Formats: sequence, structure tokens, C-alpha cells
Amino acid sequence: MRKLFVSLVFVMVIANLALAAGQTAPPPAPAPTPAVAGVDSRYLIGPGDILNISVWKDEALTKDVVVLPDGVISFPLIGLLKAEGKTVAQLKAEIEEKISQYVTEPILNVEVKQVNSMLIFVIGRLNMLSTVSGRLVLNANANVLQALAMTGGLNPFAKRNSIKIFRQEGGKTRIFPFHYDDVIEGKRLEENIELKRYDIIVVP
Repeated sequence: MRKLFVSLVFVMVIANLALAAGQTAPPPAPAPTPAVAGVDSRYLIGPGDILNISVWKDEALTKDVVVLPDGVISFPLIGLLKAEGKTVAQLKAEIEEKISQYVTEPILNVEVKQVNSMLIFVIGRLNMLSTVSGRLVLNANANVLQALAMTGGLNPFAKRNSIKIFRQEGGKTRIFPFHYDDVIEGKRLEENIELKRYDIIVVP
């Protein structure tokens, strides 16, 4: 009986060794897919935004950078680069092209880590919340009605149908009317425009 038990244990050990030898090691983890992350693909980078730029498996080429007031960023190997007014995808392509001179087939990731440049301004007869100073930093696209809601809404003395949005375009100022009562009743919805950087909402 003892010999039978020992023989059985021996056979089980041999079988386990054979099974282990027949198994292949798991494949190495694939390189991450190059990514463009963080914000809406249409978002244009602006001064004050914080970007995270990283080259896979290269700590020296992985860092957070702040877009300077002149719209420029600084990154190792490529030096100064204009970032303002570009989408994340456009900036990524430009960095990739420049850094390819020093790194073979770089796997690059670019994302907006923090949005600081999407500023709009609201002034006039508003129920201004204590957390609002007349300047709103938007982290996502917003329309006029949403921006007014962020401030706390209109106060009782506001001329609700005389609101205007001022926008600088091509060196000129465009003025958009906003009839509050009509919009909240579902009329003139075309006036509830999507706001752009540095728009000013005036509530008389």
C-alpha cells in the first residue's frame, strides 16, 4: 500500500511538471494606444491651461506644462512651441513630428489636465453668488442660459429682455441680443448661443 501511495504521488508530480512545461508564458503587455484625451475634440487650448504630455516609458519626456500668457509651452528636446489656438490633436501631431527626430516611433499622449483659459465675464443685475466674482471659468461648453444659472440668476430689477453678449472677433466687437423671457418659454432659442472664450454677458 505504501509503495502504491508513493507511486501515485510521483505520477501526479510528473503530470503537473509536464503541464507547466506545456504552458506558454503570458504575452507582454502591449504598448498603450497613443491618446488624445481630456476635453472635447473641438476645444482650443488657451493661456493658463495645464497640459499633461507624456512619451510612453520615458519619464524624462513626461511632464505637466502650463500654457504661458503668450500661448507658448516648453517641452524637453523641442523647446518652445505655440499651443494657443490649437486643438489637442493638432498639438499632439506637431509635438510628435518634432520629437520623432530624437525618439524612434514615440508613443505620445497629450491631454488637457486642467482648463483655466475658458473664461467668460458676467456683469450687471444678477443674484451674484458669493463664489462668483463676475468671471466664470468653464470646464465644458456652455450657453448663455447655463452661464446665467452659474451666477445665481437675474435679480428682480434686471431688464430681462435687454441682455446682450459682447464678443471680440477679428478685431471687431459683435453684439448678440438675448431675450430671457422668450428663451425660457422656448422661443428665440437661437439666441441661446454657445459661449466662446472671453465673451461678456451684460445684464442691464
